[in-house]
Amino acid sequence: MSDFDQELEELETMTLTLDDDTELECSILGVFEVEGYEGKEYIALLPLEDETVLLYRYMEEDDEQFVLDVIEDDEEFEKVSETFSELFDEEDDIEE
Repeated sequence: MSDFDQELEELETMTLTLDDDTELECSILGVFEVEGYEGKEYIALLPLEDETVLLYRYMEEDDEQFVLDVIEDDEEFEKVSETFSELFDEEDDIEE
């Protein structure tokens, strides 16, 4: 088992129900804020069966409930992607 696979097993997971009612098990990579979009949080998910990171707007409703919202604005999505990449690269640098 690679270090990457072992790290994925240690991450918290959640199950997404997609529009076609299929379920997708994902590791939660992190929740983060993005400069210029204060008051909003974003979440990065990694499907266990894929290596493509999914980014959503993340909103907590109460202690047990939260909502994931698709980022439809291209400019906002680009900024969220850049911020995630910077954060992920920093974590990799720290671990090495």
